[in-house]
Amino acid sequence: MEEEGAPVEGDAVTPFAAETYAAEAMAAYMDPWIVFDSRRTPRSEFDAWLENNGPSQVNRFGDEKSGVSPVGWIAVLGLNYCPNTGDVAGLQESWEKLLASGRPVSFQTVKELALNHRVLSGKWLMHLDSGFKLDHVWECVARAALEGKISLVKVSSHNPIGEGKQVICAHNQDFTDESEVVRLDNVIRATGVKCGLTYKPDVYTYLGIYRNNRWKLCPTIYESKFDLERVPRRSHIISRVTNLEVT
Repeated sequence: MEEEGAPVEGDAVTPFAAETYAAEAMAAYMDPWIVFDSRRTPRSEFDAWLENNGPSQVNRFGDEKSGVSPVGWIAVLGLNYCPNTGDVAGLQESWEKLLASGRPVSFQTVKELALNHRVLSGKWLMHLDSGFKLDHVWECVARAALEGKISLVKVSSHNPIGEGKQVICAHNQDFTDESEVVRLDNVIRATGVKCGLTYKPDVYTYLGIYRNNRWKLCPTIYESKFDLERVPRRSHIISRVTNLEVT
């Protein structure tokens, strides 16, 4: 699974190092994606596309005998999607210099690098068991992207020899803008999604900061739990950097 975060409550802690997750991430990124581009594809084709590419049915490794290629991700590009990854190469070069300098690695030092190189995008993550619930949640956020409410959503393909979970990612432009991060959570919740969410800056992905990393950084910076007891019902978001309530 590409976007590994900290273990959620009740999950067993796996022994793999962050480098293992980073290698899986790169492999998934490099393999073919199944993409619905709502900027160019007629909306009338979306339902059939969605039905034919259910994430719990699309095999991560394909089927060589049947001529089916591996699939890294299934994605929907929203009407307002505009790719802007910033200077990733410069970011990684500065990261190597930081590590060589011996300076402590913290959220603040990584954030500084991200700001300097304009690598500011991030995503809310939804880790779910493969099956009906995953497919339903995916449909909810995919339709939100189709309607222009989210710029990019993607879901990992099914790994038949993996942990049995898949991850859905809903992206936004600026992880340093807390109000923007909260707004995206609101959009996700408005689709009916009630599962727990965690938020990861893309800079962490580019730098290989995953679970069990050597710098002991939590690989996600926000946690969102849907509070059924609040009126009106809404998310309870906590910063994993400061341990303070956001909403």
